[in-house]
Amino acid sequence: MAGVDYKRELKELVDIVITENGSDLHLSVGVHPLIRVTGSLVPLLKKPILTDQDVEGFARVLMNERRFQSFTEHLDVDFAYAHADGVRFRGNAFFQSGSMSIALRLIPNQIRTLEELGLPPILESFVQRTQGFFLCVGPVGQGKSTTLAAMVEYINNNRADHIVTIEDPIEYLYDPKKALIDQREVGVDALSFESALNSVFRQDVDVILVGEMRNADTIGTAVTAAETGHLVLATLHTNNASQTIDRIIDSFPEGQHNQIRMQLAGSLAGIFSQRLIPRISGGLIPAYELLINNSAVANLIREARTHEIQTIIETGLEHGMIDMNRSLLELVQRGEITVENAFAYSTNPKGLERLM
Repeated sequence: MAGVDYKRELKELVDIVITENGSDLHLSVGVHPLIRVTGSLVPLLKKPILTDQDVEGFARVLMNERRFQSFTEHLDVDFAYAHADGVRFRGNAFFQSGSMSIALRLIPNQIRTLEELGLPPILESFVQRTQGFFLCVGPVGQGKSTTLAAMVEYINNNRADHIVTIEDPIEYLYDPKKALIDQREVGVDALSFESALNSVFRQDVDVILVGEMRNADTIGTAVTAAETGHLVLATLHTNNASQTIDRIIDSFPEGQHNQIRMQLAGSLAGIFSQRLIPRISGGLIPAYELLINNSAVANLIREARTHEIQTIIETGLEHGMIDMNRSLLELVQRGEITVENAFAYSTNPKGLERLM
């Protein structure tokens, strides 16, 4: 697309994403631009197939010079892009087969409540706490950041707390209400997640949001923060509660496993796992699993019996726990999702079959 105004072209693509209720925009060499609508990629056939020059042109519009330089040096980069009309995207640019590609995730302007997101009211009980470690987990693109944003906004509306978010990049922008909210972007406001987390101990913080826990240092500092009177909210790319606990423990050297088990058993508040399922009537609806840390769960963590945690969840309904298969079954019974999608998104299809 010689002589193209990439800023104007990007605005047209953003407008299409919004008009079509899309969630993502993909710009890759050799194909038409694609948007994701209700979980499926749709090529924009009226737009020309993109060249190397096109994708680089879009990258230069989306990033400042420092980010673009980092991209070309490290071959991938996370960034946030704020469009002129207030529309925001979380982006990742990367190289594939020697060419640039860009993936953009739309960040809604409005932070929706837990109820508006179709999430269980019990999540409010976790943000009413003054300390503890709460994790929202699931694969990429399943709404983890949106859930945590709703939880932070609940605190913002109800408590005069100091909240610090540590993100890469900053996604949702908060308008301080009752709370003081400081948002720190790794690479812009802090050198790393670890350095930002270490500094919160000197910032009179009540609530800490960690956008992503990428290594043992970050996890260890987050757990320590939860132990020392802070409420810590964080995400991990894991599938369920037991896998999450194993991932945390296995990120440390073997000689530290017992110590981190003890810390986690004492500081963990809960683990919320979610999936966004295509809705029969259109759009997406969440299915979820919730582990609440109680004395039985804490004992399993301390004794390295995390494989038994799933049984605790399945039998812990009276304690407020939620089993993913029961959540899927309920959505089927309400006519929200198909049986086929319930099985496709279940992490234990045989267990779901027994419930059916």
